Amino acid sequence: MKDFWTSLASLMGVWAFCQSLLHSIFPPELRFAFLKIFYRIFNCFSVYCYYDITEIDGVNTNELYNAVQLYLSSTASNIGNRLSLTRGLNSSAITFALSNNDHLVDVYDGVAVLWEHVVMQRQSQTFSWRPLPEDKRGFTLRVNKKDKSLILGSYLDFVVETANEVRRKNQDRLLYTNSRGGSLDSRGHPWESVPFKHPSTFETMAMDPQKKLQIMADLRDFADGQSFYQRTGRAWKRGYLLYGPPGTGKSSMIAAMANFLRYDIYDLELTEVHTNGELRKLLMKTSSKSIIVIEDIDCSINLGNRKKGNASSQSCDIGPYPLDFPGGLNVGDEGRNVITLSGLLNFTDGLWSCCGSERIFVFTTNHIEKLDPALLRSGRMDMHICMSYCELSSIKILLKNYLGFEDGDLDEGAFKELEKVVKKAKMTPADASEVLIKNRRDKEKAVRELVEELKRRVERNRNGGFKERDLLVGVQEQEEEQEQEKRALESPKEGCHELEWNFKKGEEEVEKEDQEKVKMR
Repeated sequence: MKDFWTSLASLMGVWAFCQSLLHSIFPPELRFAFLKIFYRIFNCFSVYCYYDITEIDGVNTNELYNAVQLYLSSTASNIGNRLSLTRGLNSSAITFALSNNDHLVDVYDGVAVLWEHVVMQRQSQTFSWRPLPEDKRGFTLRVNKKDKSLILGSYLDFVVETANEVRRKNQDRLLYTNSRGGSLDSRGHPWESVPFKHPSTFETMAMDPQKKLQIMADLRDFADGQSFYQRTGRAWKRGYLLYGPPGTGKSSMIAAMANFLRYDIYDLELTEVHTNGELRKLLMKTSSKSIIVIEDIDCSINLGNRKKGNASSQSCDIGPYPLDFPGGLNVGDEGRNVITLSGLLNFTDGLWSCCGSERIFVFTTNHIEKLDPALLRSGRMDMHICMSYCELSSIKILLKNYLGFEDGDLDEGAFKELEKVVKKAKMTPADASEVLIKNRRDKEKAVRELVEELKRRVERNRNGGFKERDLLVGVQEQEEEQEQEKRALESPKEGCHELEWNFKKGEEEVEKEDQEKVKMR
């Protein structure tokens, strides 16, 4: 044993002598050239090629590294043996990732590739403007040389698209609203956001199932239609108009669309926008894969039908001039909305509407007849969705949502009574839901109360003509009184002059009476 260790020490000494001799004979440049030639010869005989994707590219973060990490998280959860779990900011889901120096085999279009997560300690830095992490991280992609064109051509694009989809699914959706007066927040954005937690889905929407399937198919075609829109030369956007009486579920429809597509929502308040320029800036600050909502567009600003004149929308006009005024609107009028119809049309279907991609415009109104035909045409409001009163199919969905009734659970007599009166009652889903919510602890009582309420509404609709006319006259009289008060407030000087004249007239009469008293004395 002693002879073995003596021989090993002698060999190590000879190796150290030879190494020092080689370093003294061959300069570093020659050794580097020799290694380079060796690697080239090795690569010529190797059937694989390697690609390194580092976490930090110079001083900037490599977005491709983050995309690969998210992409592999969807595959690693199924075939990985040792994984690391992460949960990002504003995320409600846990993602899986490869552990340090672990590898994973992925198959794309019948081609197998090897991903390896390489982590090594970074050398100590003497001085740096930007401190770097202690560990040097990256992914190494090993590909067969014959599959090189396929991997570089479409596989990496597929990785990035899948990562964006995973990121959107994991992140919580946000509800944005424009700041008051177009002011900017601390980050310089004109939008303020809160987490969007609305639970509405198409499954719980109380409307015709066939109409829901049609809307869902249209949304799915839009989300998957990037190549179609590029091939046809159209902007990747779509417009929806939701119209109908109040309480028919227009806002719930918007929430269901956002949850179905996993899009953020931008709730645009037009009364807080002063000029067309501010409207364009708000549009430029919206992100892709989002829904831009303008609710009650007929009452936000004056967008009345120009063929019928502006009298029909006078109660909703807050601007100094009608939108079809030849000279435009006076931007200098403070405190007044000066958005023009042309500005809104350019916002939805002009050149500025193409500054982003995959965006949906949704408009809501209670009175579609008040809108200008220029807003209603295809390209601005492509799909018109009527949100109407409850039908039998809507009542079934509400009974399932609030009482847990499935098909066949409802009593046959109650079902026939509902079928008889539901169309004549003209009851909104909001009103029907309120009746069911109040009596949800007693299912039979809830159904009975709903049938009775529907019957009362049928009777009210039969005898409600005179009451509706009286109500309309009362509304007109109230509008006339408000108009008189408005005129009095707009001309305060005339009232002051009249008061001053009456005061002077009273003083003159008092002086005349004093003079008459003196003469009598």
